[in-house]
Amino acid sequence: MAKTFITNPADGTQVPFLRGILTRSLQEAGLDFEDAYTLASAIRQELNEVDELSTTDLSELVLSHLEKAHSRDIVDAYQASGRIPASIMVKDVEGTTAPFSQNQHLLCLEACGLSTKAATTASEKIYQHLVENEILEISSARLGRITYECLQQYFSPDIARRYMVWVDYTHSGRPLILLIGGTAGCGKSTITTEVAHRLGVVRTQSTDMLREVMRMMIPKRLLPVLHTSSFDAWEALPLRYFEKPTQEDLVANGYYRQMELLSVPCEAVIQRALTERISLILEGVHVHPSLVKLIDKKQDAVIVPIMLAILKQDKLRKRLRGRGEKAPDRTGKRYLSSFDRIWALQTFLLSEADQARIPIIANDDKEKATVQIMSTIIDVLGKKFTATPEHVFNDDR
Repeated sequence: MAKTFITNPADGTQVPFLRGILTRSLQEAGLDFEDAYTLASAIRQELNEVDELSTTDLSELVLSHLEKAHSRDIVDAYQASGRIPASIMVKDVEGTTAPFSQNQHLLCLEACGLSTKAATTASEKIYQHLVENEILEISSARLGRITYECLQQYFSPDIARRYMVWVDYTHSGRPLILLIGGTAGCGKSTITTEVAHRLGVVRTQSTDMLREVMRMMIPKRLLPVLHTSSFDAWEALPLRYFEKPTQEDLVANGYYRQMELLSVPCEAVIQRALTERISLILEGVHVHPSLVKLIDKKQDAVIVPIMLAILKQDKLRKRLRGRGEKAPDRTGKRYLSSFDRIWALQTFLLSEADQARIPIIANDDKEKATVQIMSTIIDVLGKKFTATPEHVFNDDR
Protein backbone atom coordinates (compact mmCIF):
# COMPACT_ATOMS: atom_id res chain seq x y z
CA MET A 1 0.00 0.00 0.00
CA ALA A 2 1.41 3.39 -1.03
CA LYS A 3 2.22 5.98 1.62
CA THR A 4 0.06 9.10 1.75
CA PHE A 5 1.54 12.30 3.16
CA ILE A 6 -0.53 14.87 5.03
CA THR A 7 0.56 18.50 4.57
CA ASN A 8 -0.28 21.37 6.92
CA PRO A 9 -0.81 24.46 4.69
CA ALA A 10 -0.02 26.81 7.61
CA ASP A 11 3.64 25.84 7.95
CA GLY A 12 4.29 23.31 5.19
CA THR A 13 4.86 20.47 7.68
CA GLN A 14 4.44 17.10 6.02
CA VAL A 15 3.89 13.83 7.86
CA PRO A 16 2.72 10.37 6.72
CA PHE A 17 -0.93 9.46 7.18
CA LEU A 18 -1.13 7.26 10.28
CA ARG A 19 -4.20 5.15 10.89
CA GLY A 20 -3.36 4.96 14.59
CA ILE A 21 -3.31 8.75 14.98
CA LEU A 22 -6.68 9.08 13.26
CA THR A 23 -8.09 6.23 15.35
CA ARG A 24 -7.03 8.06 18.48
CA SER A 25 -8.65 11.32 17.31
CA LEU A 26 -11.91 9.51 16.57
CA GLN A 27 -11.85 7.87 20.01
CA GLU A 28 -11.42 11.28 21.60
CA ALA A 29 -14.51 12.39 19.67
CA GLY A 30 -16.53 9.62 21.32
CA LEU A 31 -16.22 6.53 19.10
CA ASP A 32 -15.24 3.24 20.68
CA PHE A 33 -12.02 1.64 19.50
CA GLU A 34 -13.60 -0.82 17.05
CA ASP A 35 -15.68 1.84 15.26
CA ALA A 36 -12.76 4.30 15.24
CA TYR A 37 -10.36 1.73 13.83
CA THR A 38 -12.84 0.58 11.18
CA LEU A 39 -13.42 4.14 10.01
CA ALA A 40 -9.70 4.97 9.99
CA SER A 41 -9.04 1.80 7.98
CA ALA A 42 -11.73 2.73 5.45
CA ILE A 43 -10.19 6.17 4.99
CA ARG A 44 -6.74 4.63 4.65
CA GLN A 45 -8.07 2.38 1.89
CA GLU A 46 -9.74 5.35 0.20
CA LEU A 47 -6.40 7.20 0.16
CA ASN A 48 -4.52 4.23 -1.26
CA GLU A 49 -3.76 5.98 -4.57
CA VAL A 50 -3.38 9.48 -3.08
CA ASP A 51 0.21 10.70 -2.63
CA GLU A 52 -0.52 13.92 -0.76
CA LEU A 53 -3.45 15.54 1.01
CA SER A 54 -3.82 18.69 3.11
CA THR A 55 -4.91 18.52 6.74
CA THR A 56 -8.03 20.48 5.78
CA ASP A 57 -9.00 18.05 3.04
CA LEU A 58 -8.38 15.07 5.31
CA SER A 59 -10.54 16.59 8.03
CA GLU A 60 -13.34 17.19 5.53
CA LEU A 61 -13.07 13.59 4.35
CA VAL A 62 -13.32 12.29 7.92
CA LEU A 63 -16.30 14.57 8.61
CA SER A 64 -18.13 13.30 5.53
CA HIS A 65 -17.81 9.73 6.82
CA LEU A 66 -18.90 10.71 10.32
CA GLU A 67 -21.96 12.58 9.08
CA LYS A 68 -23.13 9.52 7.15
CA ALA A 69 -22.97 7.02 9.98
CA HIS A 70 -22.76 8.80 13.33
CA SER A 71 -24.61 11.28 15.51
CA ARG A 72 -24.28 15.05 15.43
CA ASP A 73 -22.62 14.94 18.85
CA ILE A 74 -19.77 12.83 17.43
CA VAL A 75 -19.38 15.18 14.45
CA ASP A 76 -19.31 18.26 16.67
CA ALA A 77 -16.86 16.63 19.11
CA TYR A 78 -14.53 15.76 16.24
CA GLN A 79 -14.68 19.31 14.87
CA ALA A 80 -13.97 20.73 18.31
CA SER A 81 -11.03 18.42 18.96
CA GLY A 82 -8.69 20.27 16.64
CA ARG A 83 -9.09 17.68 13.87
CA ILE A 84 -6.08 15.64 12.74
CA PRO A 85 -3.12 16.22 15.08
CA ALA A 86 0.35 16.43 13.63
CA SER A 87 2.42 13.31 14.04
CA ILE A 88 5.24 13.66 16.58
CA MET A 89 8.39 11.87 15.53
CA VAL A 90 10.59 10.16 18.13
CA LYS A 91 14.29 9.52 17.44
CA ASP A 92 15.99 6.67 19.31
CA VAL A 93 19.64 6.40 20.35
CA GLU A 94 20.56 4.81 17.02
CA GLY A 95 19.09 7.73 15.10
CA THR A 96 16.03 5.84 13.82
CA THR A 97 12.91 8.00 13.71
CA ALA A 98 9.36 6.71 14.15
CA PRO A 99 5.99 8.30 15.01
CA PHE A 100 5.12 8.66 18.68
CA SER A 101 3.12 5.58 19.64
CA GLN A 102 0.74 6.10 22.52
CA ASN A 103 0.24 2.35 22.61
CA GLN A 104 3.93 1.74 23.32
CA HIS A 105 4.01 4.66 25.72
CA LEU A 106 1.07 3.20 27.65
CA LEU A 107 2.72 -0.22 27.85
CA CYS A 108 5.87 1.34 29.28
CA LEU A 109 3.86 3.21 31.91
CA GLU A 110 1.89 0.07 32.77
CA ALA A 111 5.12 -1.91 33.04
CA CYS A 112 6.28 0.34 35.86
CA GLY A 113 3.19 -0.52 37.90
CA LEU A 114 0.56 2.03 36.85
CA SER A 115 -3.01 0.91 36.26
CA THR A 116 -4.34 1.23 32.72
CA LYS A 117 -6.46 4.22 33.78
CA ALA A 118 -3.54 6.02 35.44
CA ALA A 119 -1.20 5.22 32.54
CA THR A 120 -3.73 6.58 30.03
CA THR A 121 -4.09 9.80 32.04
CA ALA A 122 -0.32 10.24 32.23
CA SER A 123 0.20 9.51 28.53
CA GLU A 124 -2.49 11.98 27.53
CA LYS A 125 -0.92 14.73 29.66
CA ILE A 126 2.49 14.09 28.10
CA TYR A 127 1.11 14.04 24.56
CA GLN A 128 -0.76 17.29 25.25
CA HIS A 129 2.47 18.85 26.53
CA LEU A 130 4.23 17.96 23.29
CA VAL A 131 1.39 19.31 21.15
CA GLU A 132 1.06 22.58 23.10
CA ASN A 133 4.80 23.18 22.79
CA GLU A 134 4.64 22.43 19.05
CA ILE A 135 7.22 19.65 19.37
CA LEU A 136 7.27 17.71 16.11
CA GLU A 137 10.46 15.73 16.79
CA ILE A 138 11.97 14.60 20.06
CA SER A 139 14.62 12.15 21.19
CA SER A 140 13.50 9.04 23.09
CA ALA A 141 15.69 10.13 26.00
CA ARG A 142 14.03 13.55 26.16
CA LEU A 143 10.59 11.94 25.93
CA GLY A 144 11.58 9.69 28.83
CA ARG A 145 12.71 12.67 30.90
CA ILE A 146 9.46 14.54 30.21
CA THR A 147 7.50 11.43 31.21
CA TYR A 148 9.54 11.14 34.41
CA GLU A 149 8.90 14.80 35.31
CA CYS A 150 5.19 14.47 34.51
CA LEU A 151 4.89 11.46 36.84
CA GLN A 152 6.66 13.43 39.57
CA GLN A 153 4.31 16.37 39.15
CA TYR A 154 0.95 14.66 38.70
CA PHE A 155 1.46 11.38 40.58
CA SER A 156 4.35 10.96 43.04
CA PRO A 157 8.16 10.84 43.25
CA ASP A 158 7.89 7.11 44.01
CA ILE A 159 5.99 6.38 40.79
CA ALA A 160 8.44 8.56 38.83
CA ARG A 161 11.34 6.60 40.31
CA ARG A 162 9.66 3.30 39.43
CA TYR A 163 9.33 4.47 35.83
CA MET A 164 13.02 5.41 35.82
CA VAL A 165 13.94 1.97 37.20
CA TRP A 166 11.98 0.30 34.40
CA VAL A 167 13.49 2.47 31.64
CA ASP A 168 16.97 1.74 32.99
CA TYR A 169 16.20 -2.01 32.93
CA THR A 170 15.01 -1.85 29.31
CA HIS A 171 18.41 -0.41 28.38
CA SER A 172 20.32 -3.12 30.26
CA GLY A 173 19.69 -6.08 27.93
CA ARG A 174 19.13 -8.35 30.94
CA PRO A 175 16.52 -11.11 30.48
CA LEU A 176 13.56 -11.34 32.85
CA ILE A 177 12.52 -14.77 34.14
CA LEU A 178 9.06 -14.47 35.67
CA LEU A 179 7.79 -17.59 37.46
CA ILE A 180 4.04 -17.67 38.13
CA GLY A 181 2.75 -20.53 40.27
CA GLY A 182 -0.67 -21.37 41.65
CA THR A 183 -3.25 -24.10 41.74
CA ALA A 184 -6.02 -24.86 39.23
CA GLY A 185 -8.50 -22.03 38.70
CA CYS A 186 -6.43 -19.18 40.11
CA GLY A 187 -6.03 -17.50 36.70
CA LYS A 188 -2.38 -18.20 35.85
CA SER A 189 -2.89 -18.38 32.08
CA THR A 190 -5.05 -15.25 31.93
CA ILE A 191 -2.65 -13.22 34.05
CA THR A 192 0.35 -14.49 32.10
CA THR A 193 -1.20 -13.33 28.82
CA GLU A 194 -1.89 -9.86 30.22
CA VAL A 195 1.53 -9.48 31.86
CA ALA A 196 3.33 -10.72 28.74
CA HIS A 197 1.50 -8.10 26.67
CA ARG A 198 2.39 -5.26 29.02
CA LEU A 199 6.02 -6.33 29.33
CA GLY A 200 6.45 -7.12 25.65
CA VAL A 201 7.54 -10.68 26.50
CA VAL A 202 7.08 -12.98 23.52
CA ARG A 203 8.13 -16.27 25.13
CA THR A 204 5.76 -17.90 27.60
CA GLN A 205 5.63 -21.54 28.67
CA SER A 206 3.02 -23.54 30.54
CA THR A 207 4.13 -26.43 32.75
CA ASP A 208 0.92 -28.23 31.73
CA MET A 209 2.24 -28.33 28.18
CA LEU A 210 5.59 -29.66 29.36
CA ARG A 211 3.79 -32.38 31.31
CA GLU A 212 1.79 -33.29 28.20
CA VAL A 213 4.99 -33.72 26.19
CA MET A 214 6.46 -35.94 28.91
CA ARG A 215 3.28 -38.03 28.92
CA MET A 216 3.73 -38.68 25.20
CA MET A 217 7.30 -39.82 25.82
CA ILE A 218 6.76 -41.91 28.96
CA PRO A 219 3.77 -44.32 29.04
CA LYS A 220 1.48 -44.46 32.07
CA ARG A 221 2.53 -48.01 33.01
CA LEU A 222 6.12 -46.79 33.53
CA LEU A 223 5.39 -43.58 35.40
CA PRO A 224 1.74 -43.42 36.53
CA VAL A 225 2.23 -40.35 38.74
CA LEU A 226 2.95 -38.29 35.63
CA HIS A 227 -0.43 -39.18 34.10
CA THR A 228 -2.59 -37.72 36.88
CA SER A 229 -3.69 -34.24 37.85
CA SER A 230 -1.40 -32.44 40.28
CA PHE A 231 -4.00 -32.66 43.06
CA ASP A 232 -4.60 -36.39 42.44
CA ALA A 233 -0.98 -37.48 41.95
CA TRP A 234 -0.87 -39.09 45.41
CA GLU A 235 -3.24 -41.81 44.20
CA ALA A 236 -0.45 -43.17 41.99
CA LEU A 237 1.98 -43.50 44.91
CA PRO A 238 2.25 -46.17 47.63
CA LEU A 239 0.91 -44.94 50.99
CA ARG A 240 4.04 -45.49 53.03
CA TYR A 241 5.13 -41.96 53.72
CA PHE A 242 2.82 -41.18 56.66
CA GLU A 243 1.48 -43.29 59.47
CA LYS A 244 -1.84 -41.43 59.51
CA PRO A 245 -1.73 -39.07 56.55
CA THR A 246 -4.05 -36.08 56.34
CA GLN A 247 -5.56 -35.09 53.01
CA GLU A 248 -3.08 -32.21 52.73
CA ASP A 249 -0.18 -34.61 53.42
CA LEU A 250 -1.36 -36.92 50.64
CA VAL A 251 -1.97 -34.12 48.14
CA ALA A 252 1.34 -32.42 48.95
CA ASN A 253 3.31 -35.65 48.67
CA GLY A 254 1.81 -36.57 45.28
CA TYR A 255 2.22 -33.04 43.98
CA TYR A 256 5.83 -32.90 45.10
CA ARG A 257 6.69 -36.12 43.27
CA GLN A 258 5.09 -34.87 40.05
CA MET A 259 6.71 -31.46 40.46
CA GLU A 260 10.16 -33.05 40.78
CA LEU A 261 9.64 -34.79 37.44
CA LEU A 262 8.54 -31.52 35.78
CA SER A 263 11.45 -29.58 37.27
CA VAL A 264 13.76 -31.13 34.66
CA PRO A 265 12.04 -29.66 31.55
CA CYS A 266 11.28 -26.46 33.48
CA GLU A 267 14.97 -26.01 34.19
CA ALA A 268 15.78 -26.72 30.53
CA VAL A 269 13.29 -24.09 29.30
CA ILE A 270 14.71 -21.50 31.69
CA GLN A 271 18.30 -22.34 30.79
CA ARG A 272 17.52 -21.97 27.08
CA ALA A 273 16.04 -18.51 27.69
CA LEU A 274 19.11 -17.52 29.72
CA THR A 275 21.46 -18.78 27.00
CA GLU A 276 19.57 -16.81 24.36
CA ARG A 277 19.16 -13.83 26.75
CA ILE A 278 15.42 -13.75 26.08
CA SER A 279 12.81 -12.91 28.71
CA LEU A 280 10.48 -15.74 29.69
CA ILE A 281 7.29 -16.23 31.68
CA LEU A 282 6.94 -19.77 33.01
CA GLU A 283 3.53 -20.47 34.53
CA GLY A 284 1.82 -23.47 36.00
CA VAL A 285 0.98 -25.43 39.10
CA HIS A 286 4.43 -27.05 38.94
CA VAL A 287 6.19 -23.70 39.43
CA HIS A 288 7.29 -24.45 42.98
CA PRO A 289 9.55 -22.13 45.05
CA SER A 290 12.36 -24.69 44.82
CA LEU A 291 12.59 -23.99 41.08
CA VAL A 292 14.40 -20.74 41.83
CA LYS A 293 17.31 -22.70 43.33
CA LEU A 294 17.88 -24.49 40.00
CA ILE A 295 18.59 -21.25 38.13
CA ASP A 296 22.24 -20.46 37.51
CA LYS A 297 23.03 -17.54 39.82
CA LYS A 298 26.00 -16.56 37.67
CA GLN A 299 23.60 -15.28 35.05
CA ASP A 300 22.67 -11.59 35.31
CA ALA A 301 18.99 -12.33 34.69
CA VAL A 302 16.21 -10.78 36.75
CA ILE A 303 14.44 -13.66 38.53
CA VAL A 304 10.95 -12.91 39.89
CA PRO A 305 8.91 -15.77 41.43
CA ILE A 306 5.24 -15.14 42.27
CA MET A 307 2.46 -17.30 43.68
CA LEU A 308 -1.11 -16.54 42.58
CA ALA A 309 -4.05 -17.45 44.79
CA ILE A 310 -7.81 -17.23 45.20
CA LEU A 311 -8.21 -16.82 48.94
CA LYS A 312 -11.97 -17.42 49.24
CA GLN A 313 -13.43 -20.85 48.61
CA ASP A 314 -16.62 -19.60 46.99
CA LYS A 315 -14.64 -17.51 44.49
CA LEU A 316 -12.37 -20.42 43.58
CA ARG A 317 -15.42 -22.66 43.08
CA LYS A 318 -16.93 -20.02 40.81
CA ARG A 319 -13.70 -19.83 38.79
CA LEU A 320 -13.58 -23.61 38.42
CA ARG A 321 -17.23 -23.71 37.37
CA GLY A 322 -16.66 -20.99 34.78
CA ARG A 323 -13.55 -22.77 33.57
CA GLY A 324 -15.63 -25.74 32.54
CA GLU A 325 -18.26 -23.55 30.84
CA LYS A 326 -15.69 -21.64 28.76
CA ALA A 327 -13.59 -24.70 27.91
CA PRO A 328 -15.58 -27.95 28.23
CA ASP A 329 -12.49 -30.01 27.53
CA ARG A 330 -11.09 -28.82 30.86
CA THR A 331 -13.90 -30.71 32.67
CA GLY A 332 -15.13 -28.14 35.17
CA LYS A 333 -17.29 -30.76 36.93
CA ARG A 334 -14.22 -32.89 37.68
CA TYR A 335 -12.46 -29.90 39.19
CA LEU A 336 -15.47 -29.10 41.37
CA SER A 337 -15.73 -32.70 42.54
CA SER A 338 -12.04 -32.50 43.49
CA PHE A 339 -12.38 -29.10 45.14
CA ASP A 340 -11.22 -30.17 48.60
CA ARG A 341 -7.98 -31.56 47.15
CA ILE A 342 -7.43 -28.45 45.01
CA TRP A 343 -7.95 -26.27 48.08
CA ALA A 344 -5.54 -28.47 50.07
CA LEU A 345 -2.94 -28.12 47.32
CA GLN A 346 -3.31 -24.34 47.31
CA THR A 347 -2.88 -24.29 51.08
CA PHE A 348 0.34 -26.26 50.70
CA LEU A 349 1.66 -24.05 47.88
CA LEU A 350 0.91 -20.85 49.80
CA SER A 351 2.71 -22.23 52.85
CA GLU A 352 5.72 -23.16 50.70
CA ALA A 353 5.75 -19.69 49.10
CA ASP A 354 5.46 -17.98 52.47
CA GLN A 355 8.39 -19.94 53.88
CA ALA A 356 10.48 -19.07 50.82
CA ARG A 357 9.45 -15.38 51.11
CA ILE A 358 7.92 -15.43 47.66
CA PRO A 359 5.22 -12.79 47.04
CA ILE A 360 1.67 -14.12 47.19
CA ILE A 361 -0.78 -12.19 45.01
CA ALA A 362 -4.53 -12.62 45.40
CA ASN A 363 -6.14 -12.72 41.96
CA ASP A 364 -9.60 -11.41 42.85
CA ASP A 365 -9.36 -8.80 40.09
CA LYS A 366 -7.28 -9.19 36.91
CA GLU A 367 -6.26 -5.54 36.61
CA LYS A 368 -5.30 -5.27 40.28
CA ALA A 369 -3.34 -8.55 40.23
CA THR A 370 -1.53 -7.51 37.03
CA VAL A 371 -0.53 -4.16 38.53
CA GLN A 372 0.74 -5.93 41.66
CA ILE A 373 2.88 -8.26 39.55
CA MET A 374 4.33 -5.29 37.64
CA SER A 375 5.05 -3.56 40.94
CA THR A 376 6.74 -6.69 42.29
CA ILE A 377 9.04 -6.79 39.26
CA ILE A 378 9.96 -3.11 39.77
CA ASP A 379 10.59 -3.80 43.47
CA VAL A 380 13.11 -6.50 42.53
CA LEU A 381 14.78 -4.23 39.96
CA GLY A 382 14.84 -1.32 42.38
CA LYS A 383 16.70 -3.07 45.21
CA LYS A 384 20.14 -2.24 43.79
CA PHE A 385 19.16 0.75 41.65
CA THR A 386 21.33 3.83 42.15
CA ALA A 387 21.25 5.62 38.78
CA THR A 388 20.19 9.25 38.39
CA PRO A 389 17.73 10.77 35.88
CA GLU A 390 20.71 12.35 34.10
CA HIS A 391 22.17 8.89 33.52
CA VAL A 392 18.95 7.08 32.59
CA PHE A 393 17.56 9.75 30.26
CA ASN A 394 20.77 10.40 28.38
CA ASP A 395 20.89 10.59 24.57
CA ASP A 396 24.43 9.17 24.59
CA ARG A 397 23.81 5.97 26.56
